[in-house]
Amino acid sequence: MVKSILSTLFLIALSILVVLGMPIAQKCVMFLVWAHDGVAQLLVDVFSGGTVGSLIRQVIALLVVPLIVGLIPALIFFIAKRRWMPYFLLIVWILWLVQTSALVIQYKVAVAA
Repeated sequence: MVKSILSTLFLIALSILVVLGMPIAQKCVMFLVWAHDGVAQLLVDVFSGGTVGSLIRQVIALLVVPLIVGLIPALIFFIAKRRWMPYFLLIVWILWLVQTSALVIQYKVAVAA
């Protein structure tokens, strides 16, 4: 019973933080999409313009951005503690999910327009 009440209060507090931090979160998501587009544009010269080249370029761009953004706090943690950050892959997965969701939403809007 107490765990249920605490988890509900935690969910309410987290929801309030998300609503208050919406402008910052929107800028972060826009940065992820902008970085993905930049990496994909840099890779245009490397890969051919065919279907396979475009697929490889998009996959690399989709993977590189979360890895680079996740490496920043991991390197800071490594410099401070002299050991690898324990939740590095979790951060990369979360960033990948957010970036992929933003790209899917952006694609959906572009197709509908």
